[in-house]
Amino acid sequence: MSATVTTVEPPPAPVSRSRKPWPRLVRPAAAVLSGALLYASFPPRPLWWLVLPGFALLGWVLSARGPRAALGLGLLAGLGFMLPLLHWTGEEVGPVPWLALAFAEALFIAVGCVGLALVSRLPYWPVWGAAVWTLDEALRARVPFGGFPWGRIAFGQADSAFLPLAALGGTPLLSFAVVLCGFGLLEAVRQVRRYRATGTVPRAAVVAAAVTVAVPVAAALAALPLVDDSAEDGTATVAAIQGNVPRLGLDFNSQRRAVLDNHADRTEQLAREVRAGKVPQPDFVLWPENSSDLDPYRNPDAREAIDRAVRAIGAPTVVGAVLAPDTGPLRNTLIQWDPKSGPVATYDKRHIQPFGEYMPMRSFVRIFSKDVDRVQRDFGSGTKVGVFDLAGTKVGLVTCYEAAFDDAVRDTVKGGGQLIAVPSNNATFGRSEMTYQQLAMSQVRAVEHGRSVVVPVTSGVSAVIRPDGTIVEKTRMFTPDALVDEVPLRSSLTPATRMGALPEGVLALVAVAGLGWAAAGSLRARKARRDLAAGQENTPAAP
Repeated sequence: MSATVTTVEPPPAPVSRSRKPWPRLVRPAAAVLSGALLYASFPPRPLWWLVLPGFALLGWVLSARGPRAALGLGLLAGLGFMLPLLHWTGEEVGPVPWLALAFAEALFIAVGCVGLALVSRLPYWPVWGAAVWTLDEALRARVPFGGFPWGRIAFGQADSAFLPLAALGGTPLLSFAVVLCGFGLLEAVRQVRRYRATGTVPRAAVVAAAVTVAVPVAAALAALPLVDDSAEDGTATVAAIQGNVPRLGLDFNSQRRAVLDNHADRTEQLAREVRAGKVPQPDFVLWPENSSDLDPYRNPDAREAIDRAVRAIGAPTVVGAVLAPDTGPLRNTLIQWDPKSGPVATYDKRHIQPFGEYMPMRSFVRIFSKDVDRVQRDFGSGTKVGVFDLAGTKVGLVTCYEAAFDDAVRDTVKGGGQLIAVPSNNATFGRSEMTYQQLAMSQVRAVEHGRSVVVPVTSGVSAVIRPDGTIVEKTRMFTPDALVDEVPLRSSLTPATRMGALPEGVLALVAVAGLGWAAAGSLRARKARRDLAAGQENTPAAP
């Protein structure tokens, strides 16, 4: 009897799957890189053009992503942008406030990126995408706690070829155009690759790619005549005093009298230089925000120090002071000080800084940082637009943080300001990039409203800016100094000033329309898939 041998075939080898994680990490890494490019485009680096590849990369990262993926990728991009950009907020109070603020701002960007991913499926998607980003910036500038506009793309474009657009439609139009051009670059690259792969590209796609790149550039060139440096109303000689602070950090406030004396002494030194013929006599003088944290209405010695300095220079002077009434909140106030009459007018800062000048949710925030108790008494906000008549020149007043808010600056120009003053105090942020980021805002505002802008800062950088955005004089940081310059005065209004919030409102409507169109298309596609699946289930099986 012969034996039967049974051959058992080995089971098929499982299909090997690559265990390399890097393919899954490409988009997250690209998202972080896109945010880092946006950050690198901001001052003090003269690399404004990096914003274009930054948005091109972000558009690729979000292309055709679902909502959850877009939210996560957008958060990574937002952190790559906001973490380094806002590092200065933790300069003296540690990393917790910095990380909290950066995460909150990044979360806004993440939600906006969900909208970007949604509209990325639409025809002419760069237009819808740029409008969505502009809408996201508008929301960040308003909520919560009055908003935080820092990081608006327009503020990184002080040296940009796109800057003239600020005079046409303000910072919203400038942001929109830059983002549109970045997304348009991505679309142009896609069409080139498509042509190489297939040898043909639909004409509509070519037109869309070309238009989204060319139109922002052409519009910026067309807006150049709006950037006017002429002295329509003559000129004024202005002095900006930088008295410096005794030392860096939050505790400089403990030496309030020393800060006041520094500014008074530097003003008296300027008066001696004027008498010696070294510098021209200024028509008026600007001191920074917080140059007198001693209330001159309640402290006779502070009043005498200011009086002495203003009488010495013989010109009306704007003094930044903290007023402490018997009841109610403190006031961050600019005082018009006349050499003969003393204080004659005041302006109370309207946009006050949450968690800096007043403390929302004090008991909750104390859990994370004991520095909350440094703000022992909250500041209150003013209600009136600040325009001082200084020796016949109407000067619009924008105090420090307010330079980031469109309405705060525009109101002063519409209120008759022939020149804009931005008294600031950056001493609590040390030698960080904050002062350069804020200075760039003032450059953008100069072009937006066609006004000279003078920026006196306690510790620097103080500067004089022409209506075309050019910095003609500036100081070094933490150095006592005085800038004296003859600046052009202007009274005409740019289209951006005249239209106000209208361009932003139109772009917001465009964004909402695009999101609505994309959402409707997504719902129709989902319904079609459900109907198809239901039809397949009801189809009888073949015999």
